[in-house]
Amino acid sequence: MSTSHRAVRRAVCPGSFDPVTNGHVDIVQRAAGLFDEVFVAVGVNRSKSSSRLFTPEERMAMLEQACGHLDNVRVAGFEGLLTDFCAENDVAAIVKGLRAVTDFDYELQMAQMNASLTEVETVFVPTSPEYSFLASSLVKEVARFGGDVSGLVPPLVLEALTARLAERA
Repeated sequence: MSTSHRAVRRAVCPGSFDPVTNGHVDIVQRAAGLFDEVFVAVGVNRSKSSSRLFTPEERMAMLEQACGHLDNVRVAGFEGLLTDFCAENDVAAIVKGLRAVTDFDYELQMAQMNASLTEVETVFVPTSPEYSFLASSLVKEVARFGGDVSGLVPPLVLEALTARLAERA
């Protein structure tokens, strides 16, 4: 009797996640259903750290909690090229959520550049309709002006976001 060994299919969902939104969690959950293992990779760009609301460590901790119910999801930080992260972690696919046609134009260019650098495919997943407008930058802006973002972010993120904005007020 022969036993075949199927390769583990690994994917990465990259982003800045500043802050984590329900749209991010939705894409990660859907990727977790498609792949054996999924990395949620938080881009650590030290040159942009002053414009970020949360540190990379805070964003990773929020993602670990928000995605903690998904057994095949791991959170990691990365600096430099995403394709290097993919090569180092035997990742075959990059999963990107698309909100609109404008996202596609940009993401297609990125996918083609990444494919030219390494053997990695990009998988585009359309956002769920209820999150099609959602962006971290919009969440921050609405929250800064006292708008209700409770339906847009996980409860733990809402708590952290409210506290951080109060510190900076």
